[in-house]
Amino acid sequence: MHEISGDIWSFLGQATLCVTTNGSVTKDGRAVLGRGCARQAGERFPDLARILGGLLQQYGNHVHLLGNGLVSFPVEETAWSLPDLHLIQRSAHELLGLAESEQWNCVLVPRPGCGYGGLDWNLVRPLLEPLFDQRFTLIKAE
Repeated sequence: MHEISGDIWSFLGQATLCVTTNGSVTKDGRAVLGRGCARQAGERFPDLARILGGLLQQYGNHVHLLGNGLVSFPVEETAWSLPDLHLIQRSAHELLGLAESEQWNCVLVPRPGCGYGGLDWNLVRPLLEPLFDQRFTLIKAE
């Protein structure tokens, strides 16, 4: 596992990018892309809320392929809940499995739950380190 600082969007098209998400869906079936990386992804990809909303309704709050080199990484059960360490760990396991099956060589993950979620990186890092090998880079927003 590598760690860097920078803008995750500067790697678009060069790596698989994880978007930290929650499991909330609006009445019209769109995922709630509240803050941080999710909001930025929604601004760049206008159909993302509809795509993720459909996946959440059909398969639940899990890691999902979103298209455009993006994958969801759930950190919160709802848009109004706090990040959950157990959910982050489950998402890391799911992401690892997807990276294996898709044969990804480079996956960028924002520090899950550590931006607007307020978690301390020193609590999250030990959950990810045993799972993520050299294919995974954790990026701290500048």
